[in-house]
Parts: sequence; C-alpha cells; structure tokens
Amino acid sequence: MIRCLLLGIAALLPALAQAEVPEVRFARQFSMGYLQFNVIEHEKLIQKHAAALGIPEVKVTGVRFNGPSMMNDALLSDTVDIVGGSPNGMFVLWAKTAGTPREVRAISALVTLPYVITTTDPEIKTIADLGKCKKIPVPSLKVSSPAISIQMAAVKLYGLKEFARFDPLTVVMSPADATVALLSGAGEINCSVALPPFMQYQLKDPKVHTVATSFELSGGPTTYTVAYTSAKFRSSNPKLYQAVYEAMGEATDRVANDIQTAARYWIEDSDSKLTVDFVAAAGSGKDVKWTMVPEATMQQAQFMFDVGTIKVSPRSWTDYFFPEAYGLPGS
Repeated sequence: MIRCLLLGIAALLPALAQAEVPEVRFARQFSMGYLQFNVIEHEKLIQKHAAALGIPEVKVTGVRFNGPSMMNDALLSDTVDIVGGSPNGMFVLWAKTAGTPREVRAISALVTLPYVITTTDPEIKTIADLGKCKKIPVPSLKVSSPAISIQMAAVKLYGLKEFARFDPLTVVMSPADATVALLSGAGEINCSVALPPFMQYQLKDPKVHTVATSFELSGGPTTYTVAYTSAKFRSSNPKLYQAVYEAMGEATDRVANDIQTAARYWIEDSDSKLTVDFVAAAGSGKDVKWTMVPEATMQQAQFMFDVGTIKVSPRSWTDYFFPEAYGLPGS
C-alpha cells in the first residue's frame, strides 16, 4: 500500500513542477524613473505577452528599495529578477559579474531626463560653492546617480584626482526624506540632489533654488534609468524574458503617449499625496524622453572607470546590454 502511494506521488511530481506558475519580481527605487514598471503591473502586460508566447499564467510582484546597493544585493541573491535603477548602479554590478554565468546587463533604457542639485542657502550659487553644503543626501554613497553627479561636479572644478572631494558631505537618505529635511531646515541638510517628482516639489518653495542640472554636469542629455537583470534569469526563462522585453516596449509607448495614466498608477503604487497633474507634469516636458534607447551611457561608464569605481572599461554600450536591444540607436 505504501509503495503504491509513493509511486503515485512520484508520478505526480513532474505534473506539479510543470504546473508551477512562473514569477517575475520587480525592484525599483522611490523616484518616478520607472513608470513602465507601474504600467506593466497595472495593465498586466507581461501576462499578456507571455500568454501570446504560450505561457498561460505569470505572477508579477514588485518591491521598492532606497538606492542601488540594496537592489543589487537583492538581484545577486535571487530575491528579485528585474531591477530598475540608474545606469551607474547597473555598471557596478555589470563590472563585478562580466564574463560569468551570473553576468548582469541592461534590458533597456527607461527614460532620459534631468535632475538637479538644489539648496536653500542663498550663498550657494554654482558648483564652485558646493563646499558650503553641510550635508548632501543621496540614495547610495559613491554609486547612485546623485552621488556620481556630485563627483562630476568635483572633477569639473578640481580635476580627476579630486573626484571624491565632496564625498564626505554625502549622506544616505531617500528622496522623500531628503526633501522633508531640506524644506524643514532641520539638521544639517541645506543641499540636495533632487529627483523627479521631488525635484519639482522642492522648487515650488521660494527658498529653494537650482545650483546645477545633471545634464550640465554630464555635458548633455543622459539616460536616467534602465531596467536590468541577470544572464541567469534570461537564459533560464527565454520566453518569459521575451515577454518582459515586449512588455517593456509596450509600456514605454504607453507612458510616452499617456503620461496622465502612468502618473495615476505611480501615485497609487507610491501612496503619494501628490496630484496626478503634478506628477504628470514632472514626467513630461521638453527634456524628458520615455524611451528604450540608451543615451550617453558610455560616457557615464567611462567616468566611473576613470575614477576607479568600476574596474572594467566597456568597449561599447552593447557590452552591458542584452542582445535584444542591439537594434536600438544606443550610445
């Protein structure tokens, strides 16, 4: 009797394994550079494209982190599958894993948009005055895009060897907490690297002004965020990966053409008190492009290599993107 029961269970195991629902776990930070993720989750785009590829059911979940360091750890530990973050955070992980079975690369760009260094101190007018900042909040030290922008400012002023001159001023804080600290005047926060939509919220206050933009520091428009994953996830789930890529394309078109709906999704997911019109305005404008095309990412990677933050120098942007994106006019 027991032997028959065991044989029955053994016969069922392949069917149970086959019936297991595949899952895609997204991770992103607290700014609004990941509107595609909100659209994908609300409109079930991965499920839609997976079904067309013969995968009838997919579970999609999402979590948020403050800064790339925690997200990268989660990706390496297989706690999440797809990460949304700055190219800078992705470069750190790509350089560590390049050439290994767990290599991390970008799936696509998400958006090109500027962010700004702000201050409440009237004496801080240009990057030459950054030494007067008491503390500058950034999502992660040294590797987040705000932290890299502060280093770029130092290099513009003092040369490559002095890239870390302002690093001691940086402290880890979420964009929302940094905004509260700056506007309240509490503590030592009198400067900030403000990301949308917190940037727009800060600049509504008459005591806040812009010191420099990320585009000014980098010499032109640059990709703000990318989606990235591991070669392991892509090779283990080829059809599911294709569904993710196709969903990313559809979501990008949706955000570019219907920013109001994307803004509403972001507000719901973030439990934000901002209005749809305010968030939509922050996610649109002449300098904002919701696009899968990577822009000036090589320049950012080269900067991080030159200052020693990453130890591998890419030859082309295709070195750190997966092949599905190679048809794009990237840089």
